[in-house]
Amino acid sequence: MHKPSIYGFTFERLVSWLAEHGHKPSRARQVWDWLYRKRVTAFADMTDVNAACLQLLEEHFGIQTLGEHTKQESADGTVKFLLKLEDGNLIETVLMRHKFGLSVCVTTQVGCNIGCSFCASGLLAKSRDLSAGEIVSQIMKVQLHLDAAGQDERVSHIVVMGIGEPFDNFENMVDFIDIVKDHKGLAIGARHITVSTSGLANKIVEFTDRNIGVNLAVSLHAPNDELRTRIMKINRAIPIEPLMKAIDYYLSKNKRRVTLEYILLRDVNDQKEHALELAELIGDRRQMVNVNLIPYNPVDEHSQYQRSDQESIRIFYDTLKKQSVSVSVRLEHGTDIDAACGQLRSKQIKASV
Repeated sequence: MHKPSIYGFTFERLVSWLAEHGHKPSRARQVWDWLYRKRVTAFADMTDVNAACLQLLEEHFGIQTLGEHTKQESADGTVKFLLKLEDGNLIETVLMRHKFGLSVCVTTQVGCNIGCSFCASGLLAKSRDLSAGEIVSQIMKVQLHLDAAGQDERVSHIVVMGIGEPFDNFENMVDFIDIVKDHKGLAIGARHITVSTSGLANKIVEFTDRNIGVNLAVSLHAPNDELRTRIMKINRAIPIEPLMKAIDYYLSKNKRRVTLEYILLRDVNDQKEHALELAELIGDRRQMVNVNLIPYNPVDEHSQYQRSDQESIRIFYDTLKKQSVSVSVRLEHGTDIDAACGQLRSKQIKASV
């Protein structure tokens, strides 16, 4: 029988669980410190925790429950990990190097049911959600990789943009954020964490009401319903109007920008008229919205889509700028490996079949 990872406990829940089993809050602080500051991978290494507590933890939990199936390293320092869960499923986690620090992109589900027509993540349907412990374990796996290199580097930023729809695994995602933010542990600041959604409007509202404090990114990818429905089937259920209302609700409660993710597909959504329509859609939200243009990483199974050429990207960018829209072009990472999200996993599973 698989033991759940102790990484799935928030600090408050660890305190409560240990109290139920006869241990004081100070014991939870010791265990937490060993997990996230000293980063041991065996309970036996927690040398100042009493034997009874260690035996209790050993009986009920594992620590690092992810195995490394494959690892790809790019010339630019990007590392893509294909990790194996205890049930044999595979997930992707990516380490990216930026001028501002080290960022990790985590996965929240095994497969994805959103079904964006350009995305490698949705090539394989969702089979289950990840637990909070399995999501935290991805961060710890990367941090242990950095520790082993001996360069005194630490994960400083997190993007919840890997395989799956984070808001479709809402409670586990929220617990994950609570755990990695905790100042007694990894202490990754809320402003250094970004969660991306394909547009679950009701969950954006709940996310806002929870006052979680992290950044929000929304995968828009088209400026109108007809085009968005064609490339993102979720738009049939949640069109742009209710999505923008949910974004407005978020903006009304927060003092930070929302990022609109916009993947550029050649001759599909990358023309000047699309940029003008996007600027019109953003309207008076200009001061609180940033558009992040994403050059497309081609996927063999989605050969109908190609990367926009540099001139089209430049015109799209300049058009938004002239309309006073804040816009950036995402820096590319790992283009010499399986860069598209879900691509490495899909290839490995198909090869095994």
